[in-house]
Amino acid sequence: MYIDSHCHLNHNRLLNIGGPDQVIENANAAGVDGMLSICCRISDEFPQILDLVSNRKNIWCTIATHPHEASDPAEKAVTQSDLVAMAKSHPKIIGIGESGLDYFYEHATREDQQDSFRKHLRACIETNLPVVVHARDADDDIIRIIREEGAGTNLTGVMHCFSSTRKMGEEALECGFYISFSGIVTFNKSQELRDFARDVPLDRILIETDAPYLAPEPFRGKINEPALVVHTARAVADTHKISARDLAAKSRENFFRLFPRALDTFIADGDAA
Repeated sequence: MYIDSHCHLNHNRLLNIGGPDQVIENANAAGVDGMLSICCRISDEFPQILDLVSNRKNIWCTIATHPHEASDPAEKAVTQSDLVAMAKSHPKIIGIGESGLDYFYEHATREDQQDSFRKHLRACIETNLPVVVHARDADDDIIRIIREEGAGTNLTGVMHCFSSTRKMGEEALECGFYISFSGIVTFNKSQELRDFARDVPLDRILIETDAPYLAPEPFRGKINEPALVVHTARAVADTHKISARDLAAKSRENFFRLFPRALDTFIADGDAA
């Protein structure tokens, strides 16, 4: 059974393929029995996401401000104390993210992105929750800030939808972080990424869809959904010369190690709902 460690179940694009309930049904039918729905805006999106996951089996969420939103006044108004209190407010909130830096689009100023990222990392340390990191064209600053904020602490997390340089990936692993691979690893142009995936220790790998974005081959260009994480799993498994079933089991184990709070509400097949 697979776990999609990063998706956006509240995204409007998923309404085109039946909405959350249909998407979850499709995922379960494909052998995906756990999903982590990611928050990008605390001020208005988070309540919707929490409501979506609260009463659904094996669906969890995070809380955070995406770097694209870091200059928004409503998001800047959320203090570290606010973030900590909200993160502790419900057992289905199992991580903080996605936060990080995006110097490709720069929808927010670099200063605001860095301030927001530091706030999120400090909240992770205070709550003992992992961080879900968005990194694009900001590798050096991402690693520098993680090292500065995390030195001597319990900070851990995952580099979501990894497509950065090998150097950045190796530095993230040195910091104790996990690496999550998305549909990008299946693309024809992604041989360097597959080469890196081959070298990532099996006990530090997660798989994700980032649905509704980045559908894997052979569905590229279509709306992505958690059911398709199996294709990413196969691509990563091939790099390690193991079966997709073994990769699924290993990445599942890794997920619960990184997000141990998920175990508090996990319902195995056959257990009472």
